[in-house]
Amino acid sequence: MSKVYFTDMRTKPGRNLLDKLEILVKKAGVEHIDFKDKFTAIKIHFGEPGNLSYIRANYVAKLVKFLITKHAKPFLTDSGTLYSGKRSNAIDHLESAFENGFNPIAVSCPVIIADGLKAIDYKEIPVHLNYCKTAKIGSAIAEADIIVSMNHFKGHEQAGFGGALKNLGMGSASAAGKLDLHSSSQPVVDKSSCTSCGQCVKYCASDAIHLNNEKKAEIDYKKCVGCGQCVAVCQFEAAQPVWDNSADIMNYKIAEYTAAVLKDKPNFHINFIMDVSPNCDCWNCNDAAIVPNIGIAASFDPVALDKASADMVTKAAANLNTVLNVQKHGELQNIDKFKMIHPNTNWLAGLKYAEKIGLGSLNYELIAV
Repeated sequence: MSKVYFTDMRTKPGRNLLDKLEILVKKAGVEHIDFKDKFTAIKIHFGEPGNLSYIRANYVAKLVKFLITKHAKPFLTDSGTLYSGKRSNAIDHLESAFENGFNPIAVSCPVIIADGLKAIDYKEIPVHLNYCKTAKIGSAIAEADIIVSMNHFKGHEQAGFGGALKNLGMGSASAAGKLDLHSSSQPVVDKSSCTSCGQCVKYCASDAIHLNNEKKAEIDYKKCVGCGQCVAVCQFEAAQPVWDNSADIMNYKIAEYTAAVLKDKPNFHINFIMDVSPNCDCWNCNDAAIVPNIGIAASFDPVALDKASADMVTKAAANLNTVLNVQKHGELQNIDKFKMIHPNTNWLAGLKYAEKIGLGSLNYELIAV
């Protein structure tokens, strides 16, 4: 059984949440890693501007200062997005990170975009697994000596939820890597719902969408990379993902990419189970949290950590006035809320596959701190 350490949201004078974070990671054994003079990548999602559910920079600064006492060389990092937005190149990505509080003054360490100026700076790491022979990982992450992930735990439209594996596997991939991860799930357009607004055309980074003679959106699948940007920007539910086994395959690929990121490196992982929004932090907004804030969990095992976090969200009662509609369905305690929100996803299949390829264990002991 893997050990997952957990602390709740209760505080008192002299023991605030920042103090509890440091106590948690120490109890979980992070000090067993030799950080001295090691380049330590803190993999985090900086949040799309407009989204307010990402991890607060205060937590990051607390961890960074702790790592510095261990003589580490920490830096915050994330790779660029495949879709067009405010994090698709290093200039915009850094501006977005700074806007959301992740700047060197606030967090006491450098902020480095892992895959470079135009999201094309990556290393190919051999994995030789079932879906990926190599993984295209942002160079700054690939070249780091130690990986520490700080993960905002929330729902996700294709993965079911986003936690440690999603942050590491998808988030560390370069643009070419993200193309590999998404390539099995190209969207479709319901022309009856298309209003000819042209937003999908405007925001398609691959120039794969145009308005046809009927002024309806049409996808050129020879150009489409399956990034889902059209799904994200369509306000009329005309652009839709194709729900076959592609979501499962994407989760399997995420696990393989995570294996590449962590290969032969000391690693440690922290999930922040708070502001549990129904969708990814890549959106420029965040819907109401589906459950009350639960706490922070940490482990050397990212699979056990994600499973424990998902179990805690499942056991929790749902919040009022959210996408879950408690008024209609009841408090939804002991119900898989991520499956309710994204019924065509299967997050457990991804964790089972991650366990199969040796990333960790689904069996865990939850230790309260």
